[in-house]
Amino acid sequence: KLYIHSHSLEMFLRIQYVFLHHMCVPPLKFNNCAGNKGVRYETNSLDFKVRADGTVYAAHHVQMPSKQLILMVTAWDPQTLGRWEAIVRLLVAEKSVYAKKPPKPNNIQFNHQSANGLRRQKRDWVIPPINVPENSRGPFPQQLVRIRSDKDKEIHIRYSITGVGADQPPMEVFSIDPVSGRMYVTRPMDREERASYHLRAHAVDMNGNKVENPIDLYIYVIDMNDNRPEFINQVYNGSVDEGSKPGTYVMTVTANDADDSTTANGMVRYRIVTQTPQSPSQNMFTINSETGDIVTVAAGLDREKVQQYIVIVQATDMEGNLNYGLSNTATAIITVTDVNDNPPEFTTSTYSGEVPENRVEVVVANLTVMDRDQPHSPNWNAIYRIISGDPSGHFTIRTDPVTNEGMVTVVKAVDYEMNRAFMLTVMVSNQAPLASGIQMSFQSTAGVTISVTDVNEAPYFPTNHKLIRLEEGVPTGTVLTTFSAVDPDRFMQQAVRYSKLSDPANWLNINATNGQITTAAVLDRESDYIKNNVYEATFLAADNGIPPASGTGTLQIYLIDINDNAPELLPKEAQICEKPNLNVINITAADADIDPNVGPFVFELPSVPSAVRKNWTITRLNGDYAQLSLRVMYLEAGVYDVPIIVTDSGNPPLYNTSVIKVKVCPCDENGDCTTIGAVAAAGLGTGAIIAILICIIILLTMVLLFVVWMKRREKERHTKQLLIDPEDDVRDNILKYDEEGGGEEDQDYDLSQLQQPETMDHVLNKTPGVRRVDERPIGAEPQYPIRPVIPHPGDIGDFINEGLRAADNDPTAPPYDSLLVFDYEGSGSTAGSVSSLNSSSSGDQDYDYLNDWGPRFKKLADMYGGGEED
Repeated sequence: KLYIHSHSLEMFLRIQYVFLHHMCVPPLKFNNCAGNKGVRYETNSLDFKVRADGTVYAAHHVQMPSKQLILMVTAWDPQTLGRWEAIVRLLVAEKSVYAKKPPKPNNIQFNHQSANGLRRQKRDWVIPPINVPENSRGPFPQQLVRIRSDKDKEIHIRYSITGVGADQPPMEVFSIDPVSGRMYVTRPMDREERASYHLRAHAVDMNGNKVENPIDLYIYVIDMNDNRPEFINQVYNGSVDEGSKPGTYVMTVTANDADDSTTANGMVRYRIVTQTPQSPSQNMFTINSETGDIVTVAAGLDREKVQQYIVIVQATDMEGNLNYGLSNTATAIITVTDVNDNPPEFTTSTYSGEVPENRVEVVVANLTVMDRDQPHSPNWNAIYRIISGDPSGHFTIRTDPVTNEGMVTVVKAVDYEMNRAFMLTVMVSNQAPLASGIQMSFQSTAGVTISVTDVNEAPYFPTNHKLIRLEEGVPTGTVLTTFSAVDPDRFMQQAVRYSKLSDPANWLNINATNGQITTAAVLDRESDYIKNNVYEATFLAADNGIPPASGTGTLQIYLIDINDNAPELLPKEAQICEKPNLNVINITAADADIDPNVGPFVFELPSVPSAVRKNWTITRLNGDYAQLSLRVMYLEAGVYDVPIIVTDSGNPPLYNTSVIKVKVCPCDENGDCTTIGAVAAAGLGTGAIIAILICIIILLTMVLLFVVWMKRREKERHTKQLLIDPEDDVRDNILKYDEEGGGEEDQDYDLSQLQQPETMDHVLNKTPGVRRVDERPIGAEPQYPIRPVIPHPGDIGDFINEGLRAADNDPTAPPYDSLLVFDYEGSGSTAGSVSSLNSSSSGDQDYDYLNDWGPRFKKLADMYGGGEED
């Protein structure tokens, strides 16, 4: 057992009873092991060291955080390369511990209380932990320690243990001999399953009374290197830019070891096993042995040469000792990412193309480039620019996204007469800037020669639209202007011919040779073809080239107004009272001309006939309006034509005599014409008015009589309605079939019974018997009671009874075809037939009960029960 005072500035001790299963036979010290004087010692702690003689000491002042400290001591022989390890647990104790004599090794003794049972106790011994190596091969059970009480000499004591591994799951990992107190482990331990156990040892007498206080037992499973390191992933993916400097971080690989990480068993170290390909060097990468970080170690990464490296990484425990450690491997795939370290270069220094003049969106040349960077990336995508040779911006260069070629495209039409050829200087670059230290290549520029071909261009009118001004009404044949076109093909000898394309009013002519415009009719500003005083015509100019080309021009003629339209009086009709009052007629005038050839207007009455000025007068309101009123005190109702002279203000002025129809009528007190007065004013006399009223009255009377007649007819139709609806008449459902003869034995019967009777006399006069009637008999119909239009509830029963009596006495009432006659079936049938019933056996039947069913069934009783054969 080892004890360390917690306040020692320098602690040392001799290690005994250690390395029991590793390098020495107990009890030996480190320096007595196998008589080897050259053994060296190391620890995994910076606070404690081991001298050459095996003494463990504190390297400096140590503050112990807990009551125990676990150290791993490694001993190795440089001559034989032997290596051994052991676990040392240092326990922290008080100074008084040194005054006590510790018990013998592997024996744990209970401390007892004083005999008088006082609570005062001796200080308990600090029980050191019990170490059990994992994966032990036995034999089992294997003794670990013996527990005894100093009272075992006085009384018989029984020992037991409790806790996880004893009486708690996992059960019976540890056991104890209840008499001797020897504690055993019953099976191999696995530290990765459980690293420690906490048990309590109990001592009781034979009656189960507690003899000693329980003792805590700590059992630690000593780790063995029985687990390989395991990588988190079997394949790791990382990337690094090409051209990266040595020391550039790439990725991190991680492996975990289930063994104790505080010992060499769980301390993993990494190394690179292989690198594929080994270009440009076999050691392009290195790995941090402790952290697993992979970094570049050499320069020369070039994606254009090697795009990917496959690196096999090995993880080994025992701090990377390949002789004793366990290993595992994983694959690291390192992708070399592209940087723009290759400028694009033209495949040739000059390009050429050809384009017709006046064409746009035409590709005239394709520029090809080469770029070794990753395709379809910003480091590869090309951008083209025109440096010189196109000051007017006729061309642009677009990039084909698939081939990366530059397409020289015309975006502004070129003119052969202005430029017959273009010499362009173009430059190519990438979307991404070049990497640091990379210069643009001289092959990144090239020349493009574009030839322009001449085509026949259409003539054009220099002034389009052309506007001229003249007065309306110029005579036919007047020369207005010369509307000539220009042919842009200066290097072609071509003639231009002119023609009309659009002349809505057909007012103009054009000279086909020189484009002179003359009038073909009088131009009228007031025509419907004039919009805002402008007349518009379109002309065509065509050359004689191959193929011919033509252009259009628009001529606009602004017509200046002249006073060529006399004013017109408005309104054309009016109404006024027969007696003068405030009821007057407001009149004005309309003139098709425009200012100054319109108002103010002059309104006046003519002197002839004299009755006009005698009966009417005009009062001027302003330059555009006047009032017409009666001059006399009374004027007979009627329609009067009043002439009025209207004169405009043109130079020279024009006048017009217009007639206004005035209806003079009687008015009420409000000054409005009455209805009769309006009719009278329309020119109808009293007799005509009375005739119109009489016609209206006669028409209304006829309509009323027609309505009454329809109502009465509808009433009669309801009154004569039959008891049985025609749609329900059973006669409509009777079918007539062809007659078929029987065999030799069924020919003896009278077919006349089945024939359709032509008259009803033989039916009505026939003696009682069987008969067949397929149609309604023709005869006198009995009188059925008439259904009242609005029957009284008490009359319903009488009405039904009367109808029933009438139907019973009516031989023609349906069902008149209910009795069917079947064909003769022969005398040999045992079943008989209707004929046999009638001739042989029916005479014996009693049909008198049919008399109780009514008159119609009484006939049947007479037919079948009367004793006569049919």
